Amino acid sequence: MSIASLRREYMGESLDEADVAADPFVQFQRWFDEALRAELPMPNAMTLATATAEGAPSARIVLLKGIDHDGFVFYTNYLSRKGRELANNPRAALLFHWTELEREVRIEGGVERVSADESDEYFASRPLGSRHAAIASPQSEPVANRAALERKFAEVAAGQGDAAQRPAHWGGYRLRPAAVEFWQGRPNRLHDRLLYTLQAGHWTLGRLAP
Repeated sequence: MSIASLRREYMGESLDEADVAADPFVQFQRWFDEALRAELPMPNAMTLATATAEGAPSARIVLLKGIDHDGFVFYTNYLSRKGRELANNPRAALLFHWTELEREVRIEGGVERVSADESDEYFASRPLGSRHAAIASPQSEPVANRAALERKFAEVAAGQGDAAQRPAHWGGYRLRPAAVEFWQGRPNRLHDRLLYTLQAGHWTLGRLAP
């Protein structure tokens, strides 16, 4: 079978302006809760797209670790490629794709670091091995081989033990959305796309063509 012939018919329920919340955070929580109830694999997995100061893009999967009316929170190494790009161009896009529900959520906005206290609290909640790895790994930097990385991990585990503390180069970011789009797959590719945009501190809602 050729790649071009791979296709499916979307049979999702409708997404109507009259049925969604006025606040995109409330609407996102509704859909996220439905993804949880559907027991989707890793419903908090999202694509994070960043760009250099010159506009060269890059993307990867990260995990959503918090949401409130200030934004969407994720954690990483500040010295990683995405961290360096966010330092020079503090704007990003997020994409949730829930295949089984035939839904997507696209989020765009500015990004800022969360407080040190927030990062400390989350870091302390991580499994011990994950904390050791965050300290040991020079994320996005070249390494000689797998053995060298595992030796560094073993050194950190032996030295830090159960008391592993968050390193200064690791922590959280909060994306404050300026636009949030909800996409629902529909028959004949006439998908529903509802776009929330932030204007003068208030959210407006409109429909986009599929």
